[in-house]
Amino acid sequence: MLLPFFQKNIVEAGCDEAGRGCLAGPVVAAAVILPRDFHHPLLNDSKQLTEEQRELLRPVIEEKALSWAVAFVDNEEIDRINILKASFKAMHLAIDQLRIIPELLLIDGNRFTPYFGIPHECVIKGDGKYASIAAASILAKTHRDAYMSTLHEEFIPYNWKENKGYPTPFHKQKVRELGHTRYHRLTFQIRPGKNDGENED
Repeated sequence: MLLPFFQKNIVEAGCDEAGRGCLAGPVVAAAVILPRDFHHPLLNDSKQLTEEQRELLRPVIEEKALSWAVAFVDNEEIDRINILKASFKAMHLAIDQLRIIPELLLIDGNRFTPYFGIPHECVIKGDGKYASIAAASILAKTHRDAYMSTLHEEFIPYNWKENKGYPTPFHKQKVRELGHTRYHRLTFQIRPGKNDGENED
């Protein structure tokens, strides 16, 4: 059962990202402020949901949220500043767009670069604990998936429509065979026998 809030009587925004471990494409973050009484029986960490469930929840969250925003940081910026900083930057950009200024940020994970003027609370596996973070995880994931599906048409051999840029065995093999595209993260290493796409920093 997801918790509706971290603290009573303040405006909280849940923040999460998608695409940190990908070989290609942007990292995408979302910030979501939900009504206190928001409830949906399917709402959960996006990784625990099917694609169909996420797509069903996306318009519900976007309609019912008091405010929500999504922001992208592209692969070139990821290579320039590293994936962790890019993830935090995407969250900051999403928070910038909120129509309501939150009084507390609930961040999925154990680290965050403070956002000026708003306190934050890092919550490990927060997308499975708090409704607003779960909602943010769904918006980040669905918006990123939709974007990667559009890029698929430009680079069909990499099958981004299915793998969304993640380091699946098929995607890694295609990079070895065909090389990088302009959407690939050049600082990410493809290591034999490892199914992660992240660099060391």
